[in-house]
Amino acid sequence: MEPRPMIEARNLSKYYGSFVAVEGLSFSVPEGQIVAFLGPNGAGKSTTMKLLTGFLAPSAGTAAIAGLDVQRDRLEAARRLGYLPENGPLYQDLTPAELLRFFGSARGLGDRLQERLDWVCRRCSLQEVWEKPIGKLSKGLKQRVGLAQALLHDPEVLIMDEPTAGLDPNQIREFRENIRELGRSRTILISTHILREVETTADRVLLIHNGRLIFDGTPDEMKENGSLEEPFYRMTGGRSAVEAPAGDDAVPGNGSAAGGGGFVGGPGRPNGGGAE
Repeated sequence: MEPRPMIEARNLSKYYGSFVAVEGLSFSVPEGQIVAFLGPNGAGKSTTMKLLTGFLAPSAGTAAIAGLDVQRDRLEAARRLGYLPENGPLYQDLTPAELLRFFGSARGLGDRLQERLDWVCRRCSLQEVWEKPIGKLSKGLKQRVGLAQALLHDPEVLIMDEPTAGLDPNQIREFRENIRELGRSRTILISTHILREVETTADRVLLIHNGRLIFDGTPDEMKENGSLEEPFYRMTGGRSAVEAPAGDDAVPGNGSAAGGGGFVGGPGRPNGGGAE
């Protein structure tokens, strides 16, 4: 039996006048898969994540979480989704306990709230700072609070935008271990600039450049001479996929749930550029 699709982009596009932030993105992430969403700064990663989570309305196309259209079925989709935006807003004067209790009440967790608070406190190792003001916590501890917020309602899908940005090596390693553990029971889409993170945590890579998907496959399929760095640079280093010589995109990807291990390209608007 095929795993059900949990994150879907169907010809997803976002335009600002003549500027193309994202155009024609189509992919599907099946249940239980951890997917790394890669791209240089300005490629359109954050815009795509905001479209997938319903925080932005698309100019064209649709996005779905667990089969629910995020625009038409916004609240139902939100119940199945945990979203950790880059530099997500946290109320600095509140403690983690106060903040998460507020979010849990807003989500209507009711009788489950205390049980979920206890769980995220342990899962995100917040016991020692549970009653400390968030404004006095380190960057790494604030990220843990953000992750606890995303996990509080026990979602089936996690979407995280640059969750390890600004963390030190020890904090990054700890966060990776958390992702691997969470991936055993959830579908995860995570954007990152750290290629080592991709190799150690991801089942699949989606690479976006200038607002368009240019690679969909496994980390091993993307590697050249055992490295992800060189193909990343070659595919995003100053030229778009549609401008590449025929030999560079001769293997078309299809955006399927399993990943085609190929380059994805196609005609686009002349003013394409991508946006974070």
